[in-house]
Amino acid sequence: MNLDAGVIRVTPGEHSAGFPELIVVPCGARKLDRRARAADMYTGSYHRACRRAAEALLPDRLVILSARYGLLDLDDEIEPYDTAHGAAGSVTADVLRDQAVRRGVAELDPVVVLGGARHAALATAVWPHARTPLSGTRGMGEQVARLAAMARAAGRGRSL
Repeated sequence: MNLDAGVIRVTPGEHSAGFPELIVVPCGARKLDRRARAADMYTGSYHRACRRAAEALLPDRLVILSARYGLLDLDDEIEPYDTAHGAAGSVTADVLRDQAVRRGVAELDPVVVLGGARHAALATAVWPHARTPLSGTRGMGEQVARLAAMARAAGRGRSL
């Protein structure tokens, strides 16, 4: 696998169980106003674009990186919150490392992180080898366009 201008390319047979082993997607500011599964909590268009791209890549495991809760599996039930990354009460890299070990994802490779600079910085503190295909983009519009292209390409059965 290599990263060329932010596009993930997979060498055939590189990961026989499917590519990638783990995808980390960001939470979002827009949320439901009630307790819900993490898969349903985040309602914003950016989170949804990241999820569509991630799911199109057919990862072995998909987790959400929450500013408040840290690593969440899609079925984890959580309460709504209003915590931004870097704010008081937000998750730290040390907490994420501990969670990754407890959840059995600390040693996975390849890992792909879909999200902006704050999410990528936190995730690469846990997985320094992670691919960050949205790095180098110039804002959310460009990121959403790249995510849509990734989802389309994966949906056609092409390597990304």
